[in-house]
Amino acid sequence: MSAKRHDVLGIGNALVDILARADETFLGQHHIAKGAMQLVDEARADALYAAMGPTTTVSGGSASNTIAGVAALGGRGALIARVRQDDLGAAFAHDLHAMGVAFPTAAAGDGPGTGRCFVLVTPDGERSMSTYLGAGQDLSPADLDEEMIAASGIVYLEGYLWDPPQAKAAFLRAADVAHAHGGRVALTLSDAFCVDRYRDEFNDLIDRKVVDIVFANVHELTSLYQTADFETALTELAKRDVLGVVTRSEKGCVILNDGKRIAVPAAPIETLVDTTGAGDLFAAGFLFGLARNLSLETCGQLGAVAAAEIIQHMGARPVADLRQLVAQSGLKL
Repeated sequence: MSAKRHDVLGIGNALVDILARADETFLGQHHIAKGAMQLVDEARADALYAAMGPTTTVSGGSASNTIAGVAALGGRGALIARVRQDDLGAAFAHDLHAMGVAFPTAAAGDGPGTGRCFVLVTPDGERSMSTYLGAGQDLSPADLDEEMIAASGIVYLEGYLWDPPQAKAAFLRAADVAHAHGGRVALTLSDAFCVDRYRDEFNDLIDRKVVDIVFANVHELTSLYQTADFETALTELAKRDVLGVVTRSEKGCVILNDGKRIAVPAAPIETLVDTTGAGDLFAAGFLFGLARNLSLETCGQLGAVAAAEIIQHMGARPVADLRQLVAQSGLKL
């Protein structure tokens, strides 16, 4: 177990997810890219909400989902993210505190409202997201709790939040503080569209060793290295001095470390309902294992169990007992 006070501290967007089912026609009518995340302004957010069918509202945000997963596994999680003093912000904070997650960031008294993500789930389980970042985009170095960062074994940075300049500054400062106190820094590339916008900057973070661990899926990795060939992209990441973790949906994951590859299969499921949060919860399981110095294969297996749970229901926060699922899978924490 990590000697640090917090196993994993996430820094990312504070979002409340508003989920609804939709068909391909609805996506086309509203110019929504299937399977991707696109940013929208408040006016478009309001219009989209008005057009959606029945909704389910749950706390979300990529990094916060991961930290919630760490806590559900019995880990010590913390989050730095910005909300507004409004009903959604209060609900977001309540959900984290109820799971035992440390969430010290003060709510903003003015400015944009708490961010929300409209998640449309098509019959095949794929999710398409339209995100109004709201208060989250105003995260800056002033919001960092540097004592908490120093007390964390792993700092997990959400690629989605690389858009605002002040958030970039916060990421870089957090990485400096973490490394100065013996912590590791992880980055999730978040989305292929995100990689398209910031490919050079993400590569720079990797090459300059600002980050020690990189999470990506197949689409994000091939975008990062501008190739359609997955094997070529894997080879490129393997050349970098980072721990690479690449998820492949039903094919499991590939872990790259010190020139070695470890393939871990996906955990079995009964019914695919909603892929929202699959990558977030995979990262939760993996980071939980890493913070406890478990083998990389075991870390991947923990990630697979957590991801399998999340895709069998709507929403990106666990509803089943993850520790019990881990035990049933034969893994030991």
